[in-house]
Parts: sequence; C-alpha cells; structure tokens
Amino acid sequence: MSKNNLKGDIPYQLPPNVLHLDLSGNGFTGGAPYSISQMTDLKYLNLGHNKLNGQLSDMFGQLPKLTLMDLSFNRLSGNLPQSFGSLSSLTTLHLQNNQFTGSINVLADLPLNDLNIENNQFTGWIPNALNNIDNIEAGGNSWSSERAPPPPPGASSKNTNTSRSSSNSGKGGGKSGMSGLAIAGVVLGSLLALVILLVLFSRRSSPPPSHFLDEERLSNHRPFTPIVSQELSNDMHPTSYKVVELIQFNGCKGLQKSPSMGLKPPPSLNDLANRLSVKRSTSIRATAYSLADLQSATRNFATASLLGEGSVGRVYKAKYADGKVLAVKKISSSFFQSGQKQGFPEVVSSVSKLRHPNIAEIVGYCSEQGHNMLMYEYFRNGSLHQFLHLSDDFSRPLTWNTRVKIALGTARAIEYLHEVCSPPMVHKNIKSSNILLDAELNPHLSDYGFAACHQRTSQNLGVGYNAPECTKPSAYTLKSDVYSFGVVMLEVMTGRMPFDSSRPRSEQCLVRWATPQLHEIDSLEQMVDPALRGLYPPKSLSRFAEIIALCVQMEPDFRPAMSEVVQSLARLIQGASRRMEDFNY
Repeated sequence: MSKNNLKGDIPYQLPPNVLHLDLSGNGFTGGAPYSISQMTDLKYLNLGHNKLNGQLSDMFGQLPKLTLMDLSFNRLSGNLPQSFGSLSSLTTLHLQNNQFTGSINVLADLPLNDLNIENNQFTGWIPNALNNIDNIEAGGNSWSSERAPPPPPGASSKNTNTSRSSSNSGKGGGKSGMSGLAIAGVVLGSLLALVILLVLFSRRSSPPPSHFLDEERLSNHRPFTPIVSQELSNDMHPTSYKVVELIQFNGCKGLQKSPSMGLKPPPSLNDLANRLSVKRSTSIRATAYSLADLQSATRNFATASLLGEGSVGRVYKAKYADGKVLAVKKISSSFFQSGQKQGFPEVVSSVSKLRHPNIAEIVGYCSEQGHNMLMYEYFRNGSLHQFLHLSDDFSRPLTWNTRVKIALGTARAIEYLHEVCSPPMVHKNIKSSNILLDAELNPHLSDYGFAACHQRTSQNLGVGYNAPECTKPSAYTLKSDVYSFGVVMLEVMTGRMPFDSSRPRSEQCLVRWATPQLHEIDSLEQMVDPALRGLYPPKSLSRFAEIIALCVQMEPDFRPAMSEVVQSLARLIQGASRRMEDFNY
C-alpha cells in the first residue's frame, strides 16, 4: 500500500497476522498505531516518508521476528522507547529525518548491520558496539564532543559509549576506550572519595524510593554514578555537591554507615547545605503552568467553566486567547498533605511518562500556594457516560461497531497500565465518565495514577463499578480493574447505568440483573440498548456478552488478564468488519 497518496490516520486496528507491512510514501498523519504491538509475526515494517508525529508508544516488546523497520522522514519526536531493546532480530533500522531526542543506548545490544539515525536531535554518545556494524549514518545530531565516560565496572564492553562531535558524518569513527588498569584506578579513586563523603554526611536521611531517580542519568553509561539520598539544587553549577548516605551500585548495596564514624560535616559544607533547597529528583515530563495563568484561563475557576467532579477533584475548562483549550483537574488538597507517602511531584513524575494512544496524556501541571492541578487535552465529545446516558433525541447514538471499538481501545489502555508499565499500575477508578472520546470517537482513559490517593479515602469510588471483594479502598487489585471494565462493557451493551435507583429493585444493580442472562441469546436481545434500533450482528453481541461474563465473575482469580480481553475484542472487531457490508452497524 505504499505510494498511494493515502491520508489521515493509519487505521487503528491493523490485522494482527501481517508479516510484511509497507505504508511508506503516503500522507498519513497522527501516530504509529498501537495495534502494531499485536503483530507478533511481523518481519518487515515500513512507515517512512509520511507525516507521522508525536512520540512512539512503548509497543515493540512482542515483535521478536521483526528484521527491518523504517520510520524515516516523518515528524516523530521524544526518546526512543525502551521496548526497542527487545527487537532481537532487527538488522535494519532507519530513523533519519525525524525529531527524536535523548540517547540511543537502547540500540546497543541489537544485531544491527544497517543503521541510519541522521538529522534528529539525539544527544550523548554512540555506543561502541554500533561502530562495528556494516553501515551506520549518524550525522546531523547533537552528539557530545567531550570524551565519553568509561562504562561501569562489570558492564559489557560493547555498550561503551564513544565520543563524537556534532559534525561527524556517522561513518567509521574511533573506538577509543580505557584499559582495565585505568578503569580500576577510576573505580578505586571513586570509592575512596565516596568513603570520605559517607563519613562527612553519615547522619543524613535515608534515600528515596528508586522511582524518584532520574531515568536519563541512569541510562547514559556514566562512570560509577552513585544513587543519592538527596540532591542539592542545580543552581550550584559549576560546583555542585551531592549528599550521600547509602550508595547503590549495579543494584547492590555498597558502603554502609559505620557506627564508629560519628564525625560531623565541616561547618562550611554544613552551612552550604542548609542554605540550599534540598529536593528529590522526579524527572517530570510535562509543562509547568502558573496559577495566575490558569486562573485567567478558567475565569478564576468559575462555575461556568466546571466540566465535572470526580473522586479526586473537580475538572475545569481552560480557554486561552490563542484558541488552545485544556481540561484542568484541580486535585483536592487533602490527598497531598504533609507526611503522606506519595506527594504531588511523585504523582506528576509517574503519570507524565505514560504514553499510549488510548491514554489521556498529561500535558501540564501546576503546584502553587497549596493548589495541585494537572492539565489534559480537552476532548470536545465529552465522556462515554455522556454519550450513553445524557444524549438527547437529536444526538446520533453510538453504532454497534463504534461501541466495540471504544471497548477495545479502553481495554488496550488498561492492558498498558497492567502489563506494560513497571511496576503494574492499578487504575482503581474505571468507569464510563473516565473514558473520554475524541473527534473520531476514539477512547482515552483518564484519572489514572491516583490509586495511592484512593488508598487513603473511604469514599465510594464508583457505585456499581466496584468488584465484590473491594469492601475497602486497599482491596483493589488488577483483577478488580478487570471487573470494573466488565461493568463498563455492560453499559456499552445495554445503555443502562451501573446502578439506577429509578428502576425496579431487581434491576437497579446492572451486574446482578444482567449476569444470569448473558448466555441466553433471547434474553440478550431484550437487554441490548434500544438506541441501537436492532442494528447489531447477533453473533457479535453474543461474543461481546461472553467477554463481559468472564470479566464480572465473583472470584477475582477466575477473571481474565487484560491482554486476554484485548485479544478477544480484537477478534470480535475483525469478524464484525467482514459483515459491515450488509448493515450500517
């Protein structure tokens, strides 16, 4: 399908059994579809010479047979996804003429013999292993002109970075390195210096959890970079100090405080530390907005700007003079009181790194004067809840195929949180009002990343959505998320609310009413949303109900993993697409 002048987004759901996919030389826009992650037999992928933009999702972990990938001549940006490192058969990779940033260390262990990364915005050094491949083009980037640091002791020599200047064409290049004696000398010298620092600062506080650490600092192959308990502010350049208590190296604990070494820091260093603002490294990947700016855009958070209110806080519409519109979630201050384990910077650091086509991504944040807020893209079509339950007679109802597509996209988002994020992320508040719809009615899951906040509240987090085992906030698990998603699917199928006190008592709880009827085709026809006016394939409806029945089982262990749900819904869509010619479902 190359060179056909095709435009718009690449189809969301691509056939999972494809071996050779060539969409190059068209006018495709948007991002690379996440359904590529399901093409486990894919050997050839060419999306070059299009107008693709944005960051690549971390979706390449299950493509062991891929040998060639060409994403060149697009507008792709951001760091290379870590799942690139799983492309164990990749021999040809063309990324030239994009806007990629960061290091290329993730490519160091791939079996490449043809690599073109020209004309991007890569930084750092090129790993020595990549100098040994047959063909490499790396010019037009911002490679460091300084001498590359040696690898950490014990690291594979093939991962050693080599220094290059920005004018380097990318061909050949020196293979300078350090001898074993030189490396040993550096290590011993570093250890001696760290022993002295340990003695001087032995009374400092314990180190933060590992997820506070700067990811880029840990990935650049720097020599013996200690994991520190606290970092002094960056305005100390060019002379900066790091306060060290517990040193970790290559995942192992190193030097410990000795009870016999009770020395106090010299007064000069102690005074220096007291004058500086000590802070944890959070590596936030979102734009900081000022409180004054948000007050102006929301008309001082006026009631007329209120979009909705959830368990975490209220959401306001922010309109700017240039036409930009954002959704601003103003989080209740009680969630981030002093002394609590997880603060707002840690939440922002965590959620700002998530990238998925069906996730409502964080675009900004604000933390001033006790106000904690997150900014999201504004979706003019509102939420799935509004489409299902608040539409008037003049609104066009969601077709059956659109409903299944929304269910699949939401399932992919939850699968990403559960099975791609590390550690897995429990959403804990999956409901139709947290599924936002864009102009093409693609779903975007929101309100993720607040499980720790919900952990501290006894508030009922969604009447009708809670799994039976969730009698308290701390009881939520990945499988309780699966149950909540099953309830959403029931909403999609029936058009009913999860709990509706206006109905007869036996029908108020949607799951309790629907579950006994999910395996009877005659009952299903009576349960299906009347707004569909009978326009749905009976076989597709029956299989959709079977997936629901698995998700809403009483016992958590009997519920499927989200990856299984995704596969079942994907097969359902493939079957439905073959029947679209007969009806406008």
